Amino acid sequence: MQSIHISRDFEQSISAMRGEVLSMAAKTRHNLERAVQALLERSIELANAVIADEDDVDEYGRRIDQLGMGILVKFHPVASDLRLVISSMKISMNLERMADHATSIAKRAKKISCSQDLPDSILIEPLYTLADHLLRDAISAYSDRNAVLGASLQARDEELDRMHDSATAIFGSRIEQSNARIQDLLHLILVIRSLERVGDLAVNIGKDTAFLDASQELRYESNRP
Repeated sequence: MQSIHISRDFEQSISAMRGEVLSMAAKTRHNLERAVQALLERSIELANAVIADEDDVDEYGRRIDQLGMGILVKFHPVASDLRLVISSMKISMNLERMADHATSIAKRAKKISCSQDLPDSILIEPLYTLADHLLRDAISAYSDRNAVLGASLQARDEELDRMHDSATAIFGSRIEQSNARIQDLLHLILVIRSLERVGDLAVNIGKDTAFLDASQELRYESNRP
């Protein structure tokens, strides 16, 4: 009877942790979307909303760490269960870093919005679209425990790297050709750098998902002291 109770508590704890990770992922993706939208639409109000929500993402991270450590201490999980806890905590850290990049983009969007319209900003959109797709599929891989999807992200991230290099070259050329809007163009270079990093972090999540199926399934030992 005690074993059944422990098993139920364990499953509830695991479910709560996974739920927090998925909620954190949804919030992070939403913040990234709004940050880029603030840049493209020159919306200071939207940028401020992203910046204000950074603490919410950090709070998700703290709760996931607490849940993960609680599971490790109380249940002593092994094998796939242990990998799930470790992967969830690592994914939380990657999401927190993504959210930091979203905040950085929002802050740069505010600065660019204080100047005249910058047509080159539209070059950001395709990089964001690909970065968002990588993030979406990374989270789907974790949610569905789809190791194949998780492992596929690295090859797709190479296209984002190429787009980053191309856009950086274009903005660099603009800077060389004119003394106007240099500061804004530098902001755009750093924005695309943040989007490129989001892709890298999505790849990290994909690798953590693949790690979930690294070896044979074994349940935690409920009779451990």
